Amino acid sequence: MAAIATGVYFRSYQREMGLRHTKAQYARLAIVLAAMLIAPYVLGAYRLSILNTILIAVIGAVGLNILVGFTGQISLGQGGFLAVGAFTSGLLYMRAELPAPVSIACAVVVTAGVGALFGLPALRLKGLYLAIATLASQEIIVFVARRWDFLREETGAPLAVDRFHVGGYEIGREFFEFQWYWILLVCATLSVLAARNLFRTSLGRSFMAVRDQDIAAAAMGVDVTRAKITAFAVSSGFVGFAGALMAHYTETVTWESFTLEVSVLYLAMIIIGGLGSIAGSVYGAFFLMLLPVFLNATIGELDISWLASRLPAIENAVFGAVIIAFLLAEPRGLDRIWQRMKDYVRFWPFRY
Repeated sequence: MAAIATGVYFRSYQREMGLRHTKAQYARLAIVLAAMLIAPYVLGAYRLSILNTILIAVIGAVGLNILVGFTGQISLGQGGFLAVGAFTSGLLYMRAELPAPVSIACAVVVTAGVGALFGLPALRLKGLYLAIATLASQEIIVFVARRWDFLREETGAPLAVDRFHVGGYEIGREFFEFQWYWILLVCATLSVLAARNLFRTSLGRSFMAVRDQDIAAAAMGVDVTRAKITAFAVSSGFVGFAGALMAHYTETVTWESFTLEVSVLYLAMIIIGGLGSIAGSVYGAFFLMLLPVFLNATIGELDISWLASRLPAIENAVFGAVIIAFLLAEPRGLDRIWQRMKDYVRFWPFRY
């Protein structure tokens, strides 16, 4: 008679530290990998462009979740840090004529430094007061981007970024979305893996200790000051990476792409996906980036003129309703819903 599994057990520390523990997890990973490899060959250019935008959003959402979900430091400055990464990479690529990978790496470093600078208030502020301080950073960065002529073309037009190229390789117009897909897929995958492994280190665990109780963390020997500033820097580095990729992908950098609405959108991604979950960041990015596309397609099929004319207002209403619904019904987001679904299948027909 076959034994019924009553849990997942480990006989070595190496097995316990693995990212995958069961055959089902490996099977799901294989399905996801197969889907990612097949996607660019079955999706058209329009749908592939949506997927590329989602991959950039995944990187930004992962970075924000490191700060908010894992360290407990509320931030409303996501749009501003995206702008820092985008403008830094665009300027270095166009005016300093640095190679694209070098300009992107510099953008990550610069954005991490700016994030650490604006993270200094976190040493004294918590909760709502910290949120207001990060909101100030958002407004300061956008104000500078709007007023500083150096960040625009001589004609006053938004900063234009030449086609992405590395050495002799250049993105072509005919297969633009297809080629960008593989670049963004690699970048998003590496970002997710880096974030997953970050919280298997002492630094990542110090972030979570600060989130749970900073006074107790300090009593245990955690340097709370170092942890908070480092969390802001690491989070901003991820966000700057997303901003730099956005600049090269869209080939235009303007402050209008990094307003407060963008910060709220990314915060909603990690709330709906699941705070304190890297996988939740991915789920939330896919969900909220596909929501407007779904609404647009649904209203277009209904062919009702008064609905189509009010589409932006409807999108905002649905956006707010979805956030409220998740906060009331499942505060731990899509990641928790997925966990419960897996538990139900694993323990069926038993309830627990």
